Amino acid sequence: MKYYFYHILSWPQLLYVAEDYNGRIVGYVLAKMEEESNECHGHITSLAVLRTHRKLGLATKLMNAAQTAMEQVFGAEYVSLHVRKSNRAAFNLYTETLGYKIHDVEAKYYADGEDAYDMRKQLKGKQIHHHGHTSHHHHHHGGGCCAADTKSVEARPDSKSEAKASTKSESKAG
Repeated sequence: MKYYFYHILSWPQLLYVAEDYNGRIVGYVLAKMEEESNECHGHITSLAVLRTHRKLGLATKLMNAAQTAMEQVFGAEYVSLHVRKSNRAAFNLYTETLGYKIHDVEAKYYADGEDAYDMRKQLKGKQIHHHGHTSHHHHHHGGGCCAADTKSVEARPDSKSEAKASTKSESKAG
């Protein structure tokens, strides 16, 4: 539990929830920025959608919201995640729908001894600011590579609620 609170307090911009029409949470994505590495990148810690609300595109919307925030708020170059080798549904979502590639295999990553695919997706990150210049690059946020760009957060105070609203299950009828 403490681990989840740490994420929420440290990277509130990287938590998104999907709600049904009654305001009940039916899915979420929890992500973080990797601070240890010299490359600025995000990591998807946890993604879940209730069984009753799967196949509606909610996981895709949640992942896209988190990836966009990693890129726009923190300037992430790529995003990583781990997935069980046996989890075909998740693996297909990450590879076919979201464009992740296998970076490595982590043996016995899970407590039960199962291996995980270490997967990555390149974000536009650095290329966005180039505008034809190849000699230098500058981030527009203060602090280290993974410091939040406070200007963009203040400029869009309800970006969270908009994203939340857009992830509501629109296709309930069918």
